[in-house]
Amino acid sequence: MQTDRIDLAIVECLSRDARMPVSRVAEQVGLSQSACTRRIQTLEQAGLVVGYGARIDRKRLGFHVTALVDITLSTQVEEDLAAFERAVSAIDGIVGCALVSGHQDYRLTIICRDLDDYERLHREHLGRLPGVTTIASSFVLRDVPTRGEAAALFPR
Repeated sequence: MQTDRIDLAIVECLSRDARMPVSRVAEQVGLSQSACTRRIQTLEQAGLVVGYGARIDRKRLGFHVTALVDITLSTQVEEDLAAFERAVSAIDGIVGCALVSGHQDYRLTIICRDLDDYERLHREHLGRLPGVTTIASSFVLRDVPTRGEAAALFPR
């Protein structure tokens, strides 16, 4: 999809505030509301805008532990990677999975209620994932606020 400056301005508005009314987005990018709505729909259909979401305070919901888990597999054959990814996608608590470069093959982000919950997840699920040879866990001590994705994509 070819994007122009108006498309990028729309994406910037939505990435900074996904709840911004279309009328306000249209005003900020210099379009009518109906034209802006059509542009947003086109951006969604083209896969440039892939979804909308809320940032959740995990601790207020009782999830006090975030673990970053590095996984090494016995092989990097595509079928084995696919089997691992399918298995990971079925485990509650895993909120992120990235194939990475370096000494490990994957980095998982896992949220748990407490360390006992993490220990259960490790015992019942992580150790049973297909092809896993090593598991190295680190625990987030503090989440540091950053400027976010919108600031990186659309620096001012």
